Formats: sequence, structure tokens, C-alpha cells
Amino acid sequence: MKTLGHWLASPWRRSAVAAVAGALPVLAFPAPGLWWWAWVALVPWLLLARAAPSGRRAVYDGWWGGFGFMLAMHHWLLPNLHVFTFVIAALLGALWAPWGWLVRRLLGSAPSGGRVAAALVVLPSGWLAVELVRSWQGLGGPWGMLGASQWQVAPALRLASVGGVWLLSFLVVAVNVAVAVLIAVRRARVPAVAGLVATAAATSAAWVWSPRPDTDERVAVALVQPGVVAGRDSADRRFDLEERLTRRLAGRDVDLVVWGESSVGFDLDDRPDLARRLAALSRETGARILVNVDARRSDRPGIYKSSVLVGPDGPTGDRYDKMRLVPFGEYVPARSVLGWATSVGEAAGEDRRRGSRQVVMDVGDGLRIGPMVCFESAFPDMSRRLAADGAEVLLAQSSTSTFQHSWAPGQHASLAALRAAETGRPMVHATLTGVSAVYDASGARIGPWLGTEASAAHVYEVPLSHGSTPYVRFGDWPVRAALLVLAVWGAAEGVRTLRLRRGAPAPRVRPARTVHGSPARPGH
Repeated sequence: MKTLGHWLASPWRRSAVAAVAGALPVLAFPAPGLWWWAWVALVPWLLLARAAPSGRRAVYDGWWGGFGFMLAMHHWLLPNLHVFTFVIAALLGALWAPWGWLVRRLLGSAPSGGRVAAALVVLPSGWLAVELVRSWQGLGGPWGMLGASQWQVAPALRLASVGGVWLLSFLVVAVNVAVAVLIAVRRARVPAVAGLVATAAATSAAWVWSPRPDTDERVAVALVQPGVVAGRDSADRRFDLEERLTRRLAGRDVDLVVWGESSVGFDLDDRPDLARRLAALSRETGARILVNVDARRSDRPGIYKSSVLVGPDGPTGDRYDKMRLVPFGEYVPARSVLGWATSVGEAAGEDRRRGSRQVVMDVGDGLRIGPMVCFESAFPDMSRRLAADGAEVLLAQSSTSTFQHSWAPGQHASLAALRAAETGRPMVHATLTGVSAVYDASGARIGPWLGTEASAAHVYEVPLSHGSTPYVRFGDWPVRAALLVLAVWGAAEGVRTLRLRRGAPAPRVRPARTVHGSPARPGH
């Protein structure tokens, strides 16, 4: 240990180790069988920050760990944003700097049982505060939240119906803290074991008591994924391919056909011929078609990405304009300052325009759908609002063609499982090219994934559900509870510091020196 401590005395070595430790949790996301890794992956980072020689060094450990986490989570952006990926990771990684200090404050040296018990609540709350800040759309949104690594675990999905992905993140961090204490603080093992038992009890209680969605009828939803179409006139050739794939659905009693993001590259008012062809497809298949138009609008300035519903008589008038845009991909934040990003990567040359409200669409026979576009499926509040507004099926139209050969398409598709479990509503993730998938109201997958090389039209039998989950009713209550915990702990620390200052003994005053001999007379 002394040798390791001496080796870590170098600031740059320690920073490199912190960055690697921060990247470790990301391994739980891409590998389907490694979901358990998230429950222990934070331990090296915790142990490093705990042993920091000073509070300032713990801040750096938090920052470098956050840098490693964000860089590993978004490494697939490197071919497109190049060096700017490192800049983004460094800026967002700074959000974990206070968390590193908090780790040392609560677990450093030889913490008492009370400090360890506080750490089991305060440190997960601090992590949620970081995830809350970085979930702001202007900072990139909640992509890669720690709890999202549990999207294939049935008990975890049941917990998501109670407190959303926030509750999963809280519990994952709490278990990591308990394991770190078991390793490094022997005399505080009792509260650590109690924390593990409490987590197991919460999971068991959620499994037993959380309401299960009631299912009855089914609807047939067809996903049309054309695959990669590149080169000149790609928009027209993609439309032709989507048209041919959709025509195969005729006679299959489909209730709804869904195309992916940017499936139509022209405004339908400017191209009435395309609107007529879509209407003809709706008549042939007997189903309405939800397309996604990525084009300059004819009725207002700017480029919009819009979910447009088309029926047998043409566009129905139901339209949803994407509200939350991808930073740099669809707009450049503070373009006057960061516009140089367009010269070093594939940042948006022109900002897309935003929609102003979410929309629930009636597609016939009483079926109501709630559309989202692209990474809007990463925002739990959007799907929760659609479910509360009466959507029976949630839909996300996406395209990950830019990141076709990375893990981004699969990770994006996995988010739909969480949104389905949180809301108790089935969710459809339809891509232009990438990974298309469908999940039932409990977050379990329905039918096959359509992989990145697929060019197909596939029909899914989607069971509808009724009722409301606690998460839809009460919202992001774990976040509010975490902020309350941090406020109470901060107030308690302030009071404690004040008492220590008041109770400290007065500084000793050295006695006046006595000068031997005759006392000095006034004026001399």
C-alpha cells in the first residue's frame, strides 16, 4: 500500500487513475450480461477520493473521474466532434468535483459509524444532484444515467415504475458506497451491511407491492426500417425504399405503421406528390402512417423535425415538432462563442427550430399515441407527461446512421425499456437505421430487434395497458428527496462548524514582560 501511495503521489498519475476509475461504470452499459458491474464499478473511484491527501486533491479526483465517465460514455462522438469531445467531457466532468470532495469529507480517514450511515444517503444524493444538472438539455441531456445500465433487470425495472431511473441511480451508488466501506473501513461494517440489506429490502418491496399494469387488447404496430441509404438523391431513394417496404404490409391487419426519424426529407406541403403516395400507402395497408419530416417548413421559417400522421386522405393535421434538440448535432449552443466547432467536426451548420408543446395523437379506433423524436426518449419527464396526458403507446422515431458501427444504437434502443417501465405504457423505438425495438408496459422486449444492417418492415403485437404507475403520479420524487438530504446535511455541517468555533478555547495570551529595575517615569 505504501508503494501504491508513493506511486500515486504524482498528480498526473493520480489524475490518470481517477479518469480510468470514472470510466469503469460505463462497461455495464454496452454488454448485456454486465448489468451487475454497475453495482461495484464505482468502488475504485470512491476509494481513491476517500484517500485523497487533501480536500483540494479530492476535488481533482472527482473532476478527473467525471471526465473519464463522460468521455467513455460518449466516446463514439470522437469521429464526428474530434477534439471537442474532450472539451465537452472536461466541462461536464467538473460537475463531479464537489462529489469527490464529499466522498473524502464523509469517508476519509477513520470515519465513525454515524458518518458512514450519512454517506450511504448523502453520497447517492450528491450523485443525483450531478445527474440532475447534466440532464439539462443544454448540457447534453440525461444520456447515460447510471441507473440506465439496469434496463434488462426485471426487479430494477419494477423499481423504475416507482421512482424512475433516478431511484435506480440512487440505489446503485448506495450499494457502491457500502461495498467501498466494507473494503476500506472495517470498524464501520455494520452500517455498510445495513445499507446493503436496506437496498435488498427496497427491491423486494417494489417487486411485491408496486402495481403491475393491466393489459387487455393488442394492437399491431409495424416498424419500417430502410437501413443506410447514402449518396446523391438519398432522400428520394430512401422514400422509394420505405414505400416498397410499407407496401408489403398490405393485408396484414396493421393498426399503425411507423417510419424512423428523417424518413421524409421534404415538407409535405411543398411536395404534394409525396403526400399523395403516403395516403395511397395508408389505403393499401388499412393503417395510418407516422412519418418524420426533416425539412424547411413552408408555413414558417427554419428547419424542423416533425412527427406527421398521414391517413387515407393525406396528412391528418396531427403534427409534433421536436422540442429538445441534440447539442451540436442539431444546433450549436452559444453559436457566437462555440461556432468554431463546425470547423473541427460535424456540428450543425444551421440550427434546427424547436417545437413548443408535446402532442398526443389519435390514430383511429380510440388508439392514442405519444410521439417523441430521437434522444427525447432519454428524458423521463417527456414520456411521463405523455402517459399522464392519455397516450396508450409511446413512440420514439430515431436515426443513428452517423454512429452506425458504435454501441450508440443499442444503447439508445435500451432507453425505451426504461421509459416503458417508468410509465406502465408500451414503447416503440423506430429507427431509420440503427436498432429498432418494442417493449411492453413492464419494459420486457417484444419480438426481435431490427439491427443496424436490417432493411425490413416488421409487425409487432403490442399489448395495451391501463392504470398509472407511482412514477407517473408522483414524478421525480427521488430527486426532490436527494436535494432535501443535501440541504439538511449542509445545514447540519454548518451548525457543527459554528459550534466547534464557539467551543474552541480562547487563544492563550502571553503574560506581559516585567522589566527589572526602576519603573519608567512618564515622559521618559
